[in-house]
Amino acid sequence: MSTITIPFDGKPLCFEVPDANLAQVLHPNPSTPLRDLDAAIEAALASPIGQPAIEEWVRPDDRVLLVSDDNTRLTPVHRMVPPLLRRLNRAGIPDRHIACIMALGTHRYMTVEEMQAKVGIEVFRRIRVFNHEWREPGNLIDLGCSAYGTPLQVNRAVKEANVLIGLGAIVPHHIPGYSGSSKIVQPGICGPKTTAETHLLSCEGGGDSFLGIEDNPVRRDMDDMADRVGMKTIFNVVMDSEGRVTGLFYGERRTAFKAGVQAARDIYGVEYQETPDIVIANSCPCDLDFWQSHKSQYPAQRMVKPGGIIVVCTPAPEGVSPVHTDLLQYTGWPSAAIKAAYRSGRLTNGVAAALAIAWALVREKASVINYSPGIPADHKAKLGHIHAPSVQWAVDEALMQQGKSARVTVLTHAPDLLPIFKTNA
Repeated sequence: MSTITIPFDGKPLCFEVPDANLAQVLHPNPSTPLRDLDAAIEAALASPIGQPAIEEWVRPDDRVLLVSDDNTRLTPVHRMVPPLLRRLNRAGIPDRHIACIMALGTHRYMTVEEMQAKVGIEVFRRIRVFNHEWREPGNLIDLGCSAYGTPLQVNRAVKEANVLIGLGAIVPHHIPGYSGSSKIVQPGICGPKTTAETHLLSCEGGGDSFLGIEDNPVRRDMDDMADRVGMKTIFNVVMDSEGRVTGLFYGERRTAFKAGVQAARDIYGVEYQETPDIVIANSCPCDLDFWQSHKSQYPAQRMVKPGGIIVVCTPAPEGVSPVHTDLLQYTGWPSAAIKAAYRSGRLTNGVAAALAIAWALVREKASVINYSPGIPADHKAKLGHIHAPSVQWAVDEALMQQGKSARVTVLTHAPDLLPIFKTNA
């Protein structure tokens, strides 16, 4: 027997797999965190990628909007913003002309305490820091449609600013290929109607996601939206599996993002040489709810053989979703039925419908066993998943269903991993 240990809810979680069945244990590749993060941030700000230093092109009368990812991400915004503010101040822009919006997409609103922790108490006191309150139509403005025909409704704060800087992290992501860059605009600060169409577009990949595909329709659509709202600059990080920064990418949006994608691929691109019957997919670091931890499914979906089993392991203390509570009514349906119901108007929450379609596409390739202390057994049934009382029970059940020669691959940090098939040739 091989004893496997995965990080689970801040603690190690162990289970056993017979040696004869274990194919691979895949985890992020080794990387070196920056030794002096503050010095590295200063160096990045002093030498932007593809554009002059910010002091050379902003004007004292500019209004600046920092667009930050939320508390579901580990981006060290509290370390990144203070030196950026110093440079803006030196360029003559006062704090009262600078604001920071939490790019929630359609996540729950952050509390004051969470926003303070995200940006740091000093920054919170100096500039306006506020949530993208996406549920309030009055907070949105209509900018027509993107080049792909997506209706573009975005937070009106972009109209009040003429300098936008996106703050976030770059990792492989099943919807736009990689997170970061223009994703901070869409879905970050867009309305749910916009986000629904983008998410639905991501389900048009022939049954697989766009995970790790740098150039795809969703990324091109998001880039067009970022162009339309005027976000030309990003400050993105790449982190290791423990949330330590390994690279900083500040400067012109497209150029800086391209450099960051390569750095993320170096860490999270993992090679495999056989198609497993069973994939154990641990949700770390996306553990808050299934709305986050569902990302563990897509690397597994790409790897697992048709008719195989995916075992999702996630703490999910907030359940399936504290916001999109209606999706359990239909998330167990086939993907085609969900899509038809949304297009006919029977379902109105397009964002939830789009994710439910993605989840159904996973189930249509492989069965899903779900080990989660935070998701009740009846909710797992509504997800179309098999309830597992323990991770060891899930492994044993999967082996029983797939047979004594079944091959098992373990993904220790599944949401961030990009499986790359390597042939023997």
